[in-house]
Amino acid sequence: MKFAQFCQRLADHSGKPRTFLVAVILIAMWAASGPWFHYNDTWQLIINTSTTIITFLMVFLIQNTQNRDNDIIHVKLDELIRATTSAERSVLNLEALDNKQIRELRNEYRAMSSQCESPKTTD
Repeated sequence: MKFAQFCQRLADHSGKPRTFLVAVILIAMWAASGPWFHYNDTWQLIINTSTTIITFLMVFLIQNTQNRDNDIIHVKLDELIRATTSAERSVLNLEALDNKQIRELRNEYRAMSSQCESPKTTD
């Protein structure tokens, strides 16, 4: 199984209500076990370590799935731009521009949109 497929499946499962319920039940079980362990340092260390490890791994999982989804959206948008004859083809490669160039291009499009606004009609 490829890493991307593994991440996608894990992300799909981690976003389900059942997974959230399992997490809530595990935390409730940990909290209920407090009196049995006399709320000692080991008892607290179990939840702290567990949540830290899970959070650390989930950051990479979420980043991977977001990067993949972002790439998919870009390909779809690029295809729409390519298929539209009147579209500006220069925007197909915006990833190569630096932030200043992107801001300048964004300002140009804002100016175009303000010029294209239709006058409001009153009835």
